[in-house]
Parts: sequence; C-alpha cells; structure tokens
Amino acid sequence: MKANLAATNFLDYNNPAFDTFLKTIDSTKHPKELAIDLYYLVRDAFLYDPYHLDLTHKGLQASNVLSKKRAWCVEKAIVLAAAARKMGIPARLGFAIVKNHIGVEKLLAYLKREEIVFHGYVEMYINEKWVKCTPAFDQRICSISKVKPLDWDGETDSMFQAFDQEKQFMEYCHFYGDFDDVPIELMNSEMKKYYPHLFETAFNEKEFSFLHL
Repeated sequence: MKANLAATNFLDYNNPAFDTFLKTIDSTKHPKELAIDLYYLVRDAFLYDPYHLDLTHKGLQASNVLSKKRAWCVEKAIVLAAAARKMGIPARLGFAIVKNHIGVEKLLAYLKREEIVFHGYVEMYINEKWVKCTPAFDQRICSISKVKPLDWDGETDSMFQAFDQEKQFMEYCHFYGDFDDVPIELMNSEMKKYYPHLFETAFNEKEFSFLHL
C-alpha cells in the first residue's frame, strides 16, 4: 500500500499547483466522502478533449495537466490518482482498450480504427476494498453528447455506461491491469502498435495534436 500513497515524477502531488486545485476540498471528511468529492472535482474541472494527446514525460505529469482547461481520460486519471494520494487515500491507475460508440466520428478519422487504446481510469482503496471510477466525461461534454454523466458512490465500480437510451455507449475490449505509476513506455509502445501513422507524421495542429516519446 505504500506505493499507492507515494508521490512520483508523474503523480507529483507535492507541487504547489495541487494546493490551489484542492482548495475547495474538505480534507477532514471520511475517506469515502472525500474520494467522491475528488472524483467530481476532477471530472468537471476539465473539458474532456481526446484530440490533443501528449505521451511525453512532461505531458503526463499531473502538475502539468493542472495548468490546462481541457484534458483526456488518461490526464484526468493521473490528476485524480495524485489528488487522492495527497489526501491519504491509496490510489492506482488502470488502463484498457475500449470502443466508444457515441460521438466519435471525428476521433476515429484521426485514429483510423475503432479501438481507443489506453483509456484511463482510477482505483481507490476505500473501506478495505479497491473501487474503480472513471472521471473522463464532464457534465458539459455529456450534455453535448446527450448522455447522462457518470456518477460514483465511492462503494461500487463506476466505469462507462454500457447503454444509454438503448444505444451501446462504451465497450471494454481489453484490460491492461492496474499500475502504481504511469507506464509511459508501455503506453507509447501500445499506441504505436495500434496507430503507427501517428508516430510517422508530426501532428501538432489546433484541431489535433499527438506528442510521443
């Protein structure tokens, strides 16, 4: 459990930016209630943006993400895991391959395949068990996509809705497992396997950017 509470180069919660980010959080609450507050803070603090992906060491550093107004699922997961650890709640990162079936036509045009590789989520240790949560889709993006925001009660796993209004929303195809820190080398190698074209051409435009090792 010590590793799940430690600050790392990526989960750098000792950076002063976290003190500012967490200023509205009541750290005296019970761990479950505190974890729930952190989840909603991270979920809605950033507009979900999967069109600007940065797989470099700086790009995946939690304090760097805090300087942004938009973030993709991995960035949000990194911030939430770091914030939980700062508050004394053991946390680790989880990653999967998913297929998103709602509102992804533009993204699929860039990725050139259905699979979304290294979708990120968080596991927190609450009341003597690990509980999963996914802070990716904020209220604003859910309103635009006409899906219900994903809530979390701190007791049961909260991944993506399997169905919404009789339409399949998110399908999990493969789980990489859980990690004490960001597996940056694995993340880059897996994305290169699925999206080789993103590593062969420079993408750094306003509409879409992709930075890697």
